[in-house]
Amino acid sequence: MPLLWLLALTYSASQAQTALPMPRNLRATYAKGTRAPDGRPGPHYWQNTADYTLQIEFNPASRKLDGTVKVVYQNNSPDELRELWFKLYPNLYQAGAPRSTKFRAEDIGAGVTIEKLSIAGQPQAVKSLAIDNTNMVVPLAQPLGPGQSVEVSIAYSYVLNEGSHQRTGEIEPGAAFIAYFFPRIAVYDDIDGWNKTPYTGGPEFYNDFCHFSVDITMPHNYVVWATGDLTNASQVLTKKYVSRLHEASTKDGIVSIIDSTDLRRRDYSVGRGDLTWHFDARDVTDFAFATSEHYVWQSSSLVVDPATKRRTRVDAVYNTRHRDYLDVIELARRTVQAMSYTFPKWPYPYAHETVFDGLDQMEYPMMVNDNPSPNREAAITLTDHEIFHTMFPFYMGINETKYGWMDEGWATIGEWIISPLIQPGLVDDYGMVPYARAADTEDDLPIVTLTTQQTGAPFFLNSYPKPGLGYLYVKDLLGEELFTKALHTYIRTWHGKHPMPYDFFYSMNAGAGQNLDWFWQRWFFDAGYPDLAITSVVRPADKPAQITVTAKGSKPVPVDLTVTFDNGTEEKIHRTIAVWQDGAKSVTVPVRNGRTIKQVTLGSLYVPDSYPADNVWTAPQ
Repeated sequence: MPLLWLLALTYSASQAQTALPMPRNLRATYAKGTRAPDGRPGPHYWQNTADYTLQIEFNPASRKLDGTVKVVYQNNSPDELRELWFKLYPNLYQAGAPRSTKFRAEDIGAGVTIEKLSIAGQPQAVKSLAIDNTNMVVPLAQPLGPGQSVEVSIAYSYVLNEGSHQRTGEIEPGAAFIAYFFPRIAVYDDIDGWNKTPYTGGPEFYNDFCHFSVDITMPHNYVVWATGDLTNASQVLTKKYVSRLHEASTKDGIVSIIDSTDLRRRDYSVGRGDLTWHFDARDVTDFAFATSEHYVWQSSSLVVDPATKRRTRVDAVYNTRHRDYLDVIELARRTVQAMSYTFPKWPYPYAHETVFDGLDQMEYPMMVNDNPSPNREAAITLTDHEIFHTMFPFYMGINETKYGWMDEGWATIGEWIISPLIQPGLVDDYGMVPYARAADTEDDLPIVTLTTQQTGAPFFLNSYPKPGLGYLYVKDLLGEELFTKALHTYIRTWHGKHPMPYDFFYSMNAGAGQNLDWFWQRWFFDAGYPDLAITSVVRPADKPAQITVTAKGSKPVPVDLTVTFDNGTEEKIHRTIAVWQDGAKSVTVPVRNGRTIKQVTLGSLYVPDSYPADNVWTAPQ
C-alpha cells in the first residue's frame, strides 16, 4: 500500500476516535505521543514518582505536629526540571490564605514552619524560600534531567486545627484525623507541567503514585490507624491485641480488637512511654492517619479475590456515644464485598480499609473520615459512597482538582447501586430533584467544565448526579456484561496512572467495542435538560395499544413507562437511551397486555424530568 494511503487511513482512524470537542492543550498530548486516541497511554507516556520517608511526632494536647520528610523524587519526564513545586496543604489555615470557606479565628495561624531544608545533602536558605500559601517553589542549583532523581530533606512543624474541620483536624479532645500533613512534591505531568493550582479547601487533590515509609510517634495509650500496613504491631500493641488483629485479618467474623472494657483497662499499649507506629504503603497517591485514646476498634475481613484468596481487613473505629457507628463495620464490610463481586466487580485493591468516626465525609487511601449519621439509611449511603472512592480517584490516579466528576460521579453511582444491596428497598435519590430543577439554567454548566471554575450548585450538579447518571445510562445501554468489560478496560488500562477525561471516554469506547461519542457529547459536553412527555396513547380495538413518548428536552434519558389496566394490574416498559442515538425526537412502544388501559405514567427514580406535568396520561371517562 502506498505510504500516503497508509498515512491517510491512520489519520482517519485517529480522527474517528477524537471527534469529541477537545481543548488544544489536551489534544497536544496525542501529538507528543503521551496519550493515544484509542484510550490507551501513548508510546511516550510517563509519570513521575517519589519515595517518602516520614518521621512524625504529634502532641494531642497542644495539637502540634513536628515532622521530618525525606523524599527521593524521580524525574521520568523528558523535561529538565529547574525547580520543584511543593504542596503545603496545612497553609489553608495560614493567616491571609485564600480559602473557599470561613474558619474560626482561633484556627487561623502561622501555617507550616519550614525549619530546615536540604537538597542532595546541601542545606538551603529557608528564609529565601518562595512560599505562596499552599504552594512552595524550591529552585534547584543543578537542573534535574530526564531519568534523574534528587533527595530533598525537610524539617517542619505546624499546629493542627482544633475546629473549622476541613477534611482534617482535631475531632474532639483525644481524637484527631490528620491528613495532608507533610510537604509533598506536586504533580508534574504531560498536560500542565507543574500542578500550580493552590488548595483553597474546595476542589480536591491530585498526587503521584508514591511509596511511603512512615513513623508516627504518639503518647502512650493512643492508637494509630493509617494508610498502609502496620509493620510493627508487636512493638506498639500487647500480645493479646496483636492476636486479635491477626484473627480479624484472617476470619470473616467481626472481632472487637479494643472494646469499652479494654479502654478502661488500658492494657493495649506496650510499655509506659511514647510509642512509634510504623506504616508502609506502596503505589498510593497519599497518606493519612487517625489517632485516639478513647475510641473502640472493631474489625473483620473477607476474601476479595477468589482466584488468589486474598483478603481485605475492614475496620470501624469510633466513639461509643455515637450509636449509629455500631452498624458501620457491617456496612463497610458489605461495601467492600459488593465492590469486589458486584460493582465495579473488581477485587478490592488494598489490604485494609478503616472507617473513622470523624467530622467530615471524606475519603483517603485506605481511610475514611465519616461524621455520625442520623439514621441507618444515611449511614449506609455515606459509608459506601466514601469507601467507593478507593477505586476513583485513588486506584486510578485521577486529577480531582480539575476533573471532580471523574471520581465523585463514580462514587455516586456506586452509592446508588450498593446501598439497596445492603438494605433492600432503600431509596437513594441523591441529586435527582436538584438536577431536574436546575437543568439548563445558569447553574447548569457542561460536566466537562473544570472543577476549579465552579462553586455551589454548578459544582454539585457536575460532580455528583449528572456524571453518575451518565455512567448509569451507559450501563443500562450496554448491559451488565458489556458495561463491566468496558469499565474493566478503563481500570486495567489506567490504574496507577493519570487518566484525563478523553482517556476515560475512549477507553470505554474500546472496551465496549462501539463508539459512544454520541452520548458523551450530548451528556457531558452539551447544554440542555431532560424532559420526556407522553404525547399520545392509541388503543385500536384489534391491535396492541401504542404509546408515543416525545423528547422535548435534548438530554438522552431512558424511557420508563408504567401502564395500569382497568383490573389494577400493571405492565412495566423500559427503553434504554439507544432510542435517541440516531437523533429521533419520539419513540412509539407497544403494550403487550390487551386489556383496557386506565393510566400511563412516565418516569422512574433515576430519570429526572425538568417538566413532569406531561408525564401522566389518564383514559378519558
